[in-house]
Amino acid sequence: MTPAFQLDSRLEADTIPVGDLALSSVLLLNDARFPWFVLVPRIHGLSELTDLSDEKSAQLMQEIRIATRVMLELSGPDKVNVGALGNIVTQLHVHVIGRFRSDPAWPGPVWGHGTRTPYPSHAAAALIERAATLFAAA
Repeated sequence: MTPAFQLDSRLEADTIPVGDLALSSVLLLNDARFPWFVLVPRIHGLSELTDLSDEKSAQLMQEIRIATRVMLELSGPDKVNVGALGNIVTQLHVHVIGRFRSDPAWPGPVWGHGTRTPYPSHAAAALIERAATLFAAA
């Protein structure tokens, strides 16, 4: 029997749940400096994109496309960055980050830039509600 999926504790600590797509949980990184989704396929033991079957890989790509469209609608960024690093958190997860020419890390990467600024609770709730609505319509 395959062990049940469990979200990595570091992802759980740094994110707020938005909802679920067919394959992935959608999380909002709790950093008000950057609009930032994290997609986590709900399959135990994945660390690399190549750990997915061809079918699941195609599903994840479709969910990345959905998350990118939602990010564009939600935040209107100048650019959307997509990445799957996994150097610190090895559980397979994909970052979908809205970038603005005016953001504090532009044009460099967001990883390791400055100190995370958590959303005020009311702002997080409103953003999650809007994002969940956009994902449901996608």
